Amino acid sequence: MKSPDLTSSRDALADIVAIPVTPFTADGTIDTAAHRALLRRLLDGGVRTLTPNGNTGEYYALSPDERRAVTELTVEEAAGEAAILVGIGLEVPTAVAAAEHARAAGAGMVMVHQPVHPYVSQDGWIDYHRAIADAVPELGVVPYIRNPLLSGETLARLGELCPNVIGAKYAVPDAARFAAFARDAGLERFVWVAGLAELYAPSYFAGGATGFTSGLVNVAPAVSLGMLEALRAGDYAGAMKVWEQIRPFEELRAAHQSADNVTVVKEALAALGLCRRDIRPPSRALPEEQRAAVASLVAGWAI
Repeated sequence: MKSPDLTSSRDALADIVAIPVTPFTADGTIDTAAHRALLRRLLDGGVRTLTPNGNTGEYYALSPDERRAVTELTVEEAAGEAAILVGIGLEVPTAVAAAEHARAAGAGMVMVHQPVHPYVSQDGWIDYHRAIADAVPELGVVPYIRNPLLSGETLARLGELCPNVIGAKYAVPDAARFAAFARDAGLERFVWVAGLAELYAPSYFAGGATGFTSGLVNVAPAVSLGMLEALRAGDYAGAMKVWEQIRPFEELRAAHQSADNVTVVKEALAALGLCRRDIRPPSRALPEEQRAAVASLVAGWAI
């Protein structure tokens, strides 16, 4: 297969890869007006890579029609101001259809959610991602890796078969494993995105990452951009100052196996008057007694 020119997509991954929330109305439908306003806030704040249908966007709680609507709305609102990396997944036909829809909507990349099948082999992982990548050879394809048992050699084999697999969102919480995985797969072959956001970005950048995902960026774009600027400059002391600032917020999100990962972000946005706090099961709205704590955490940030 001839290698497509995906230079601009590779550049877009070496950045803050923002995962926008999906706001809901009081009746539980997607609040398109709030959604557009939140996307516009990210764009105006300097964000240049957007991932509709990521986990912070409640991918698994959206219907297929809603996921398509989120993709189309994001592409339309960005209007060329940002690269679009659409989250896709589930069984192969659904993932391929979503990738083809992303292409038709005007997105340049897809991020493939970690397979949720209980029985995943290394060879089967390759077959799964190859089926998607081969269906959309013009798009950049980015596997979302959360499985600590997956080997770097497996990603290397996928890369040999599929030149449009251009990066990896690595979300195993182990900086040493990440550094080894990236080198086993090909440090220069792929763009490495720290998939556990700002708390892991400094250690993963030291291991070879050049971009990081963020849900916090929905709340405070300037804070996330400040960390990116420090990391790009090799100013790890400066990056860690941002890390210390956001640590309590991110630890709330990570507690209890990330039960409130999206909840805390939406609570902060609600405190700022930017959208409702509503969230879909199996997540839950933050209990009343914890809401003031979230509002207090973000009150002093450069919002």
